[in-house]
Amino acid sequence: MDRKYWVAAVIVLTGAALAASFLWPRTPAPLAPAATPLGWQARIDLLGGDGVAGSTTGVAEQARFSDPWGVALGGGVLFVADAGDNNRILYRGLDGSFQVLAGGIEGFADGQGSSARFNTPSGIALDAHGNLYVADTGNHAIRRVTPLGQVSTVAGDGTPGFADGAAAQARFNGPMGVAVGADGRVYVADTWNDRIRVIAADGSVSTLAGGALPGWADGMGALARFDTPTDLQFDSHGNLWVADLQNNALRTVASNGMVSTRVGIPDGERVLWGPMSLAITHDDVVYVGERLSGRVVQLSPHGHIVAVAGNDAQRFARPAGLALAPDGSLLLADADAYRIHHLVPRTATTGEVAPQLGPSADNPLPRNQGRWPLAPQLGWHEVTGTLGEVRGNFSGESRHHLHSGFDVRGDVGQTVLAIASGKVSSPASTWTLGGQAEGLSLDKLDYIHMKVGRDAANRALDPNRMQLVHDEAGQLERVRVRRGTRFQAGDALGSINNQAHVHLAVGPSGYERNAVRLGFSNYADHVAPKIDDIALLDSNNQRLTEKLGGRLRIARESNGLQLVVEAWDQVDNNLPRRRLGLYSLGYQLLDAAGRPVPGYEQPHTNLIFNRMPPQREAVKMAYAADSGITVHGSSSTRFRYVLTNTVRDGLLADGALQLAGLQPGNYTIRISAKDFSGNEAMVGRELQLLLQ
Repeated sequence: MDRKYWVAAVIVLTGAALAASFLWPRTPAPLAPAATPLGWQARIDLLGGDGVAGSTTGVAEQARFSDPWGVALGGGVLFVADAGDNNRILYRGLDGSFQVLAGGIEGFADGQGSSARFNTPSGIALDAHGNLYVADTGNHAIRRVTPLGQVSTVAGDGTPGFADGAAAQARFNGPMGVAVGADGRVYVADTWNDRIRVIAADGSVSTLAGGALPGWADGMGALARFDTPTDLQFDSHGNLWVADLQNNALRTVASNGMVSTRVGIPDGERVLWGPMSLAITHDDVVYVGERLSGRVVQLSPHGHIVAVAGNDAQRFARPAGLALAPDGSLLLADADAYRIHHLVPRTATTGEVAPQLGPSADNPLPRNQGRWPLAPQLGWHEVTGTLGEVRGNFSGESRHHLHSGFDVRGDVGQTVLAIASGKVSSPASTWTLGGQAEGLSLDKLDYIHMKVGRDAANRALDPNRMQLVHDEAGQLERVRVRRGTRFQAGDALGSINNQAHVHLAVGPSGYERNAVRLGFSNYADHVAPKIDDIALLDSNNQRLTEKLGGRLRIARESNGLQLVVEAWDQVDNNLPRRRLGLYSLGYQLLDAAGRPVPGYEQPHTNLIFNRMPPQREAVKMAYAADSGITVHGSSSTRFRYVLTNTVRDGLLADGALQLAGLQPGNYTIRISAKDFSGNEAMVGRELQLLLQ
């Protein structure tokens, strides 16, 4: 028998009783399920994917995904909805290998296995018979896949809209979540209709709760309001839980349509950061994957919230799908990292092994083919900011965050153009309407500082793909771009706002890569960086100033010294006042004869802005005090780099200059300061020391 059909038959015949026997060690069934432990911390294991987008099948890191989203577990077999450019349903079989069950080409067609077509499949759920229900987001439909890979359409006709009624007449608007009730009915998070829908056994569709506009209101049926619901799960009491993404809330819907808020307060302090995916245990412990924080959090029945996995240093790129395993562990699809993880309780005997997280540095960059985000796309435009530069906020903090992208100067109102073709993956692809940081996420690229979907006069540029949503008073409330929407290179995305530049960011938050690597037509950099100052600071951040014979005098027993270098860069044709940050900085320690002392044969290049570190404190590790724009109204940024700290490759560590093992005498600190093009500062790069 063909393995695919054998595995499918196993699912049907064995059912849940053998669920633990294939992927997890089989243990004797307890008289009653054990209580879910609270507050546990996860060890993050890798089940599949190497962090590079692709379509290969196979075992573990041999498998590649394009946009792994929904996950479901049944009969010991793990199912994955892989969207993006793959548009397929995968299963992980008995041998741990990921294989295709159905789909593989974008489109809308029922049929057997690879002859079927999906368009951006998102959430998935199994019924009691082993049938898999798929929220086919880009087709605005709900699909069913049998254990043998036969695909049929349950409801929806491929056209976005809102209509209840018979299956063929019903319409959805980008549904993302599905759940199967105990009675076999299928419940749908109709994401861009902001409603919860129900499909009966005969295929007829009705609305359980939600109204015509996004909002936040508890109440019965149509009186309730949701804002971009993305996932659904039932608890042990039959309540339907809703991940209410844009409300940063968890809601429940009773069988009669009564909606209640379980977590979250309208206009109150945020406790969840973009709840996007859900899993619920037999005793009603809820797990939530958060879009904004990259965490998986546990919500106890008493309302206590604790992160079991994901933090600043080890965050997930986009925890899009969660599923509960028979032993209480979790399966997670990290969509923007192209990986599937297994989260198991960490124990004292497992040790600390660095998990494989986030997209790989080898993941291909978007194919912009030299295009800029402004016309002429193959012309030349001035660069005004690069990855890793120090940035302040509007409250006077000059070292608030690291700059996450690549800035291109433009005129206010100028049309912003897509630099590469791509598909929208995020269910929250636009943000901050009317704010200075308004932007759009398109595949691996973020375009920021623009009026999304609008020209300078706020007129719609492309209402079919970028919908302008008005409130009941007729005021523009947001711009919505559905998950699964495709854009081609050169398509208009919006217009530059009052920031007078476009900010390009490559990669998910916490894993941004240097956008200069994309390559831009006529971009050139033959200008070497300039070093303005080299300083040593003591443990109190005070500058050492005592000199003898022109050399900075230092005591051998000095501890905690920090090496701080003020430097800046330009690229060809920058305005004279324009100052840019550097790409890499390091230092060597030379003896009196100019030879590297042991351990310094090569520069200690501790700062490389190749990938953004996810930690919030990174900016104050990379930059010393008085960095940034420190004088109100100044247009020049000071870049005072701390070369003894490490900020590179997404890593972060503090450090100090170690001199205690050296003999007294003359030494030289030589700075290595380079831009991305490899130009190196040669003037003012040495600091003469006298070690006593």
